[in-house]
Amino acid sequence: MRIFNSREPEFRSPFGAVPFGTNIHFRIVLPRDLNCSGAVLALKDDRYGNTDTYGMFWAGMVGDDHEQWECDVNASRVGLYWYHFSLDTRYGKRYITRGFGGEGNLSLSENEPRFQLMCYEADFQTPSWLPGGIMYQIFPDRFCFSGEKKEGVYPDKKIQTDWDVIPDWRPNEYGMITNSDFFQGDLKGITQKLPYLSELGVTCIYLNPIFEAYSNHRYDTGDYEKIDPVLGTEEDFRELCSKAAKFGIHIINDGVFSHTGSDSRYFNRENRYPQNGAYNSTSSPYYTWYKFIEWPNIYNSWWGFNTLPEVEELSPSFNEYINGENGIIRKWIRCGNSGWRLDVADELPDEFIEYIREAIKSENPEALLLGEVWEDASNKESYGSRRRFLYGKELDSVMNYPFRDAILGFLDCGDGRDMIEIVLNITENYPRPVLRSLMNLLGTHDTERVITLLAGEKQYGRGREWQAVTKLSPEQREYGLRRMRIASGILYTLPGIPCIYYGDEVGVEGYRDPFNRSTFPWGREDKDLLNWYIALGKMRKDCSCLVDGDLRNFGSTGRTMGYIREDDTDMLLCVFNASDDTIRFRVPQEFIGGKAYMDTELDGDELIIPRDGCAFVKADVPAKPDLAEEVVPAPAEEVVPDSAEEIAPVSADN
Repeated sequence: MRIFNSREPEFRSPFGAVPFGTNIHFRIVLPRDLNCSGAVLALKDDRYGNTDTYGMFWAGMVGDDHEQWECDVNASRVGLYWYHFSLDTRYGKRYITRGFGGEGNLSLSENEPRFQLMCYEADFQTPSWLPGGIMYQIFPDRFCFSGEKKEGVYPDKKIQTDWDVIPDWRPNEYGMITNSDFFQGDLKGITQKLPYLSELGVTCIYLNPIFEAYSNHRYDTGDYEKIDPVLGTEEDFRELCSKAAKFGIHIINDGVFSHTGSDSRYFNRENRYPQNGAYNSTSSPYYTWYKFIEWPNIYNSWWGFNTLPEVEELSPSFNEYINGENGIIRKWIRCGNSGWRLDVADELPDEFIEYIREAIKSENPEALLLGEVWEDASNKESYGSRRRFLYGKELDSVMNYPFRDAILGFLDCGDGRDMIEIVLNITENYPRPVLRSLMNLLGTHDTERVITLLAGEKQYGRGREWQAVTKLSPEQREYGLRRMRIASGILYTLPGIPCIYYGDEVGVEGYRDPFNRSTFPWGREDKDLLNWYIALGKMRKDCSCLVDGDLRNFGSTGRTMGYIREDDTDMLLCVFNASDDTIRFRVPQEFIGGKAYMDTELDGDELIIPRDGCAFVKADVPAKPDLAEEVVPAPAEEVVPDSAEEIAPVSADN
């Protein structure tokens, strides 16, 4: 008999992170022969280090040889907590600490892993337009060129005239890689492709930086107030936002506020701008934005790149410029954007992120603030302190790299049970408003193209010479396309919203930067893969449970990963087979006769899933069913997954 499980409502209710003021009920079940004479729940405040204890009361017998103890807890403040249970027994002190799957382990020491509890602001809300949607990331220089000649482009920018050539990757004559070749993808080109994006089901476009800069990636901002002339004009941006809105598509910008370019109006090391920058004069209005060790040539720079001088974000002048009434954040919202993605959010001070949120929400309460965080953002530490990203006064959401790790790990010979554990940890740790707004991804401008990662030869640190010429063989590509279907099927059905990195939906290949930033192959798309993505988008639109439904494990083990999404309207059974064999799965009673998607084969009460295959079956929920009964897979012809381990669903906000 289980002694405790943090994911099951019979032991802890409600589930997961809770709004401030929520009463949480805890229950443990102990063997009678422990002779427990007292039990307490110890709740440690992560920020201040103090531990509060809550006495548990004896609540009666469970059968003939177990007893239950219970208590209620209400956290004293917003923040992160760690808890375990301390028992007085006939054998001395014993402790219940955290094991795999949220299980409670009976331990001799309290210095074992503890259970996590986050308490977030009671009024924390995230944008209502985001859940249930689909995001699409565009590297603007490489998506679509409208064909319109631009004015005011700096003459030292190299213009590529062949759309299909690979980006420059060799160092220049000085041994430097400058990322200064431009394919002329522009804002009007994106506007022209809005019908294409609408057909994919896209509801939000995330644009990599669009402000004036010397490089094609534009993370070396030259002028926050000006659209890069290669991309067009401010009017082009306004038009994009306006026309996108008619398709139900929101636009968010990339905010790069931890550093600027050395070749910027603010630093001006290259003397491109007429006004003195911090590099030119200590009396420059921008001098206090930077930390000089020895002016002007020695200064803090991002990861040691002297072309990216770091900004002092809490400089009053810089903060006002970014977050003031007429600052950068508000300017571009007024131009039509629906929010911001913060580059390297874990390198920005918490206080500065709070200022950004205040500016965004004051201008538009429904605007989004999304952060780049690669780890579990609920307990992330950086620069010696625990981050407060998800407490309700900073980020609305984050880039969800943990889910990416789970998906790619599963497809790279991982065990389904381990992979679903990564997913369930996030659902347990994150506030519900964040969970339904997570930016789930397979690839970005910072990673290899996903089809290359799934099917190609491993890079193993080999350089650009090798990456430039190494492509998928026909056999590898066929394998990669099958795996892309599984990966995207998982991506589209987990909590949060899927994000497509431009071109992934048509099978674009490539290793790391700059090969993962090649141009979109208009006219040469893989139509079968594209149609798969379109069908996934239609399924998302058809299933209410994919907006904000709970998630429950269903038979994830070995080379099988499965789960059920459910809300009060419908439920979706999702099963993924990464093995080399066909598997047969007996579905729960409520899914018999359900609606099958994406060529799913449902034969009576059995799913038949081929190798590298997916299965999706929807069932309506006229009345909330009891899903607590054990799920038992049918006997398989070749591979038999283990019975599903029951996992408590994520409970709704109070």
